[in-house]
Amino acid sequence: MPELNDLTTLALPTGQRLVAQESENRLSLSLDTQPLISLHLNREPALQLRVESRADTQALWAANYWLFARDPACQHLIWHLDDAPAQAVLSGLLVPTDVAGQYRCERALFWQLPQPWLGSSLTGSYPQQMVLSAGKRHPLRPVKPRGEVYRRFDTRLGAWISLRTVDIELDLARFNRWQNSSRVANFWQEEGSLEQHREYLEKLAADPHTVTLLGCFDDEPFAYFEAYWAKEDRIAPFYDAGDYDRGIHMLVGEEHHRGPHKVASWLSALTHYLFLDDPRTQRVVAEPRADNAKMIGYMQGQRFYCEKEFDFPHKRAALMVLGRGRFFERCSLA
Repeated sequence: MPELNDLTTLALPTGQRLVAQESENRLSLSLDTQPLISLHLNREPALQLRVESRADTQALWAANYWLFARDPACQHLIWHLDDAPAQAVLSGLLVPTDVAGQYRCERALFWQLPQPWLGSSLTGSYPQQMVLSAGKRHPLRPVKPRGEVYRRFDTRLGAWISLRTVDIELDLARFNRWQNSSRVANFWQEEGSLEQHREYLEKLAADPHTVTLLGCFDDEPFAYFEAYWAKEDRIAPFYDAGDYDRGIHMLVGEEHHRGPHKVASWLSALTHYLFLDDPRTQRVVAEPRADNAKMIGYMQGQRFYCEKEFDFPHKRAALMVLGRGRFFERCSLA
């Protein structure tokens, strides 16, 4: 038997909740108090679904989300539909099979659909124009987002994981406290005063190739991330950087949000956001210090691999790489 998450409700970033009544052979979902979809389930040999009444794309999406969150090991669902909503097929939510009236929902495709995780921050349709900056040829980058860019309820943690952009006035004291902790300073080496850290953040705010983010659990900031376009970054000479590769710098500032289960949540959320933010992004990379065995181990637990070690002027680094296909192939989000 698969190891199932014990769910009866599932919160959505919209503020609504999916509420379920589930038995061995039947699933009924409501959106808050409004009935949404009723399904007959056949669990052998793979989970097969028959709708007991007509269902629109929203209802089909909700049922797929519930079933994938319920069973993190489930890789695909088989739907039997007289008529599939056109948008469900056009978006990739459902894939027609060779059997008339039969469709698949693939976990690897489902988690690449940007909504509702990104809210209004989607930039993936930004057109491509190659430009030169600082002697480097790269795509023109979109205007950087502001505010919340990603939100998802982590069913394993029982908490919201969200990402928002740094607000210097609001977050400066917190950033300063984190950077001056001995644990963080050991790896970041960015201790300093409030004014030094204001200058640091303002420099990044003016840099079109880097977005500064705070990670939050249940809206409590706990971590600082820098997400950068690798093609314009100092890492570019050390590997064959793609036009839309993203890189990450990471620190957890709040002690009570440390630990492997928390890292699994925020690191998967951060990489998920970057792959969704632009569907042309094929790799997410990082360059932790080569002797930071704990962080490298956490990253390997999330399917990053170490391509090589190399020398920056200030450190010996491990090039950690996670490909898009590798992330979504056995996607463990739930």
